[in-house]
Amino acid sequence: MWRIPDRLSYVLTAAHCDKSGNMTVVLGTHNISPQGANPRRYAVQHKHKHQSYENVKTGNDIMLLKLSKKLKTKGVKTIKIQDKPLKPKSKCQVAGWGKTEKHNVVDDLLVTDVSTINFTICKTMWEKVEVKLPDNVLCAGGFETKSGACQGDSGGPLVCRGKAVGIVSFNMNRCDYPNVPNIYTQISKYTVWIKKVISGGA
Repeated sequence: MWRIPDRLSYVLTAAHCDKSGNMTVVLGTHNISPQGANPRRYAVQHKHKHQSYENVKTGNDIMLLKLSKKLKTKGVKTIKIQDKPLKPKSKCQVAGWGKTEKHNVVDDLLVTDVSTINFTICKTMWEKVEVKLPDNVLCAGGFETKSGACQGDSGGPLVCRGKAVGIVSFNMNRCDYPNVPNIYTQISKYTVWIKKVISGGA
């Protein structure tokens, strides 16, 4: 999850990250171990899950979290949001604390390079495993590579040329490594919804 510029009380993540009960957001650290640096923890005041979300396979896997107070900017950076689709083979990075080949989960934030994949090719690959992709996702990494997102990376950002382009949504079971691309919510499809939520209209 990450902050939205000029909207210092909102954080963007995946809808499937929603859990019952109280939710908090930790910012300002790359290490999430109990012995790590003292991060800033914020209570979530309201969860804005996309109204059409049902499950990751049907898309709309996006959620805005309104925090209980505005964020302190020291040690935390905002990122601009991509407002139009990217071309295939665009160079990007994905970050998270999810599983790796050697570890179940990690304490230190990891980043890996991935490239976006032609959606028609991606859709065909997923159809071979009987999954029909919705049109509001994009594909990057995890296909004929050894890099990409894994379990535990959900809600994290796909960053391309300094902008947030996607939100980690799902992949194929284990991550070592699937013959299908990783799937991300395509943020450019939701800019109107994001603005509507922030302005209080959703």
